Amino acid sequence: MEYHEAVSRVERLRRLRPEMGTETTAAMLSHLGNPHEDLVAVQIAGSNGKGSTARVLDRIFREEGHTVGCYTSPDLNDRRERITVGGRKIPKHEVVRFVETVWPFVVDRAVEGAAPTFFEVFTAMALWHFDREDVDVAVLEVGIGGRYDATSVVDPAAAAVTTVSLEHTDILGDTVEEIARDKAQVAPADAPLVTGATGAALDAIREETDVVRVGLEAESDRDGDSSDRSAETIDVVAEETGMVSPTTSSISLVGPDWEVRSRTPLLGRHQAVNAGIAATLARQIAGTSERDIAAGIRNVRWPGRFEVMDDEPLAILDGAHNPDACATVATLLERFEYDDLHLVFGALRDKDHPEMCRMLPDPDRVYLAAADVDRALGTDVLAETFDRETDAETDRFGSVLVALDRALRTAEPSDCVLVTGSLSVVGEARNWWTRTLRSVRTPTTERARAVMRRADVPASERRDRADRYPHRTLRFHVRQAEASELRTLMESLGGTCAVAGIGATDQHVEVVLGGTLAQFKDLVATLRGRAVGGRRLAEQLTDALGIGADGSTGDYPWNEGTAVMGILNVTPDSFHDGGEYDAVGDAVARAEEMVAAGADVVDVGGESTRPGAEPIPAETERERVLPVLERLDGLEATVSIDTRKPSVAEAALDAGADMVNDVTGLADAEMRRIVAEREVPAVLMHSLSAPVDPGRQHTYDDVVDDVLERLTERVLLAERAGIDRSRLVLDPGLGFGTTAAESFELLDRIAEFRALGTPLMIGHSHKSMFDHVARRDEDRLVPTAAATALAAERGVDLVRVHDVAPNAAAIATAERTVADR
Repeated sequence: MEYHEAVSRVERLRRLRPEMGTETTAAMLSHLGNPHEDLVAVQIAGSNGKGSTARVLDRIFREEGHTVGCYTSPDLNDRRERITVGGRKIPKHEVVRFVETVWPFVVDRAVEGAAPTFFEVFTAMALWHFDREDVDVAVLEVGIGGRYDATSVVDPAAAAVTTVSLEHTDILGDTVEEIARDKAQVAPADAPLVTGATGAALDAIREETDVVRVGLEAESDRDGDSSDRSAETIDVVAEETGMVSPTTSSISLVGPDWEVRSRTPLLGRHQAVNAGIAATLARQIAGTSERDIAAGIRNVRWPGRFEVMDDEPLAILDGAHNPDACATVATLLERFEYDDLHLVFGALRDKDHPEMCRMLPDPDRVYLAAADVDRALGTDVLAETFDRETDAETDRFGSVLVALDRALRTAEPSDCVLVTGSLSVVGEARNWWTRTLRSVRTPTTERARAVMRRADVPASERRDRADRYPHRTLRFHVRQAEASELRTLMESLGGTCAVAGIGATDQHVEVVLGGTLAQFKDLVATLRGRAVGGRRLAEQLTDALGIGADGSTGDYPWNEGTAVMGILNVTPDSFHDGGEYDAVGDAVARAEEMVAAGADVVDVGGESTRPGAEPIPAETERERVLPVLERLDGLEATVSIDTRKPSVAEAALDAGADMVNDVTGLADAEMRRIVAEREVPAVLMHSLSAPVDPGRQHTYDDVVDDVLERLTERVLLAERAGIDRSRLVLDPGLGFGTTAAESFELLDRIAEFRALGTPLMIGHSHKSMFDHVARRDEDRLVPTAAATALAAERGVDLVRVHDVAPNAAAIATAERTVADR
């Protein structure tokens, strides 16, 4: 079974109406060996905010060093987004293994007329995967209600109900009180339920269980008068204390014996309450420190939830899909200064779109589009509603991306473009920023088949099309409608297009386009103005084919051929030169020696990230690197600080460093802030952990696909913090959570990372990936230099090495060879 086949089987279960109760899920888990029984689980129920709370809690636990499984819904672009471990989606091969294992049970139940639903199967998959990954804690977002939700098959160690409002009244009850009582059934046996509910809902929950109440300091009773005013007592006070940047605000949490102040990218007073609920749960489960709570709140990510994507014009994505959520968006938008509001809107048929329209701020122009999903409401109905409710000029478009493209091109830099109405609309719109078109090599039939297999193209199509890729080949994701039109257009021009076997319209679908340069140029010309993606896709194709303008800026050494970064470790435990250059004088002499040998950049590091290395305090790291950096002032080379700690980076830049090399990929929001404010270049590296944890190895479906996807999101975060893409250097992280074979594949396919439009670096020097050719570290120089030559031949902009002279010679040889072709 292939991945697309496994997903298609589960997708067919979406047609089934949910049967409330845990019996089917429990039976399915019994078939799987009851993987849920030993999990430390946290359930999060509620009408709004449960997804945000789950994501914050997940990040808090990860900051504390735990392995965390997180189950949320819905997804934006990929079903696997719902199930993550350590922030990483469940691998495709694990989805296949699960479906193969569980399908006999599904078939048997279907014969009896009691097949499990899509949500039940995905819940079982999440618990099965978490057990296989041996997670320390499983964070579960409840689907509907609480009493009979599939996630309630677990016996939670802690639980929360975020908010309660009228929803799913045909299932949960006709009143807020009935719904609250249903949701309260997630309460654990041995701990109070954490809640942000108010008023009548809070009273009803208190009748069911003991609670810890999280609320705003000046909160009023929004749900009507409470018969028991003491019920409004707040145990944990949450408050949003102000905006600190266009994309972050500050919050304060005060508990009975703890207090946290932090920045957060989740804007709004309601998000302060969600963070307070997550913090309270973390302290219940693990007694988590204030420091780790603050870091989790600061570094959480929740795409598509009031996500600021750009600033000229201001571009915001929010998946608000009901009137209350639209009202919240309107309130948040009041914090921003802009001239005209351009609203890109689409809704689902079962939503109260007239009231949503009334709750949103008055737009100056509306761009209507139906998301590519079965439940999407037609633009004709939406147009009539907006014509009745607003005075805005309203236009209809054939796709979300075309509507967004028109809005962004029409808006002035001082305007705002808001995309909202449903997560389906936001998921499609987000492709405008996240879609990467990469050039892939298909010199042989075998390589063409491999590219299509990685893109989930069905086997029959791989056989039919493998010999049609003799020229240029591009791979990227679209939606179903775009894929169909692209295939028609490309084949009409004489080229070829293979499409993934993913059947769901609301998921990413991979396409593999092949043709001559002339055929691609004709495709670009044809695409302009077409519903398939308009000028945006044409522009991306132009850039990917290398026929656009060179966007490189900045006077950096890597802008002129492949540059050399020399490694200067001032640590006692580096795997290659530990202790050799830990004296200041020796370190400075070594830096000068490397520059004389051809180093363009000197990378100074005070903490080892070798496998199994013990982290050191920031104070110790500063004591090691600052005296050296101060002495390197005036060195005829760029000086880099190799650190993952924001306080060390800031001190190093003060001491004279010119750039930052962060092995965590600027994961900490504070590091991104420092790099942005100082306007310095930064190496953004992919890593599973730093230092490398030798006991935990991630299994990739395709290492290049997975690393590219992660780096794409990290680049967006960097840009959102104010770091210009031209100042970023991307490093795929050879050896940081990858096997030798995966590291060599990253090197071989390094050109695919050009899709992100940044310079590229590799750090391969003397690494264990060369074990099969050089067992001892002292024997790894020759394979290191050979890999450097390969990297230079593939156009890598920067290589990070210990031995400067031989690697500089390898680069010169490669460049001369290419130049003389």
